[in-house]
Amino acid sequence: MASDDIDIQLEKIMPEDLVRTFESAYHVFQGKTEHMDDLLQNGGILLRKAARKFTSTQLILGIAAVAAVAVVLISRNDD
Repeated sequence: MASDDIDIQLEKIMPEDLVRTFESAYHVFQGKTEHMDDLLQNGGILLRKAARKFTSTQLILGIAAVAAVAVVLISRNDD
C-alpha cells in the first residue's frame, strides 16, 4: 500500500517540476545556452508527467509547443 502511494506521488506534477522548468527557460532566454540541456530535460519530465492526463491531441499539441519554443530560442541565440 505504501509503495502505491509513493508511485502515485512520483507521477504527480510537483511545484518543483514547474520551478525547475521555468528557471531553465529563464536562463536560456537570458542567453545562457548551457542551460538548454536542463530545459529540455526538465520540460520532458514535466511533459511526461502531464501526458498521463492528456488526450492524444493535447499531447501532440504540447510536444509541438515545446518544439516551437526550442526552435525560437535556438534561432534567437544564432542572432
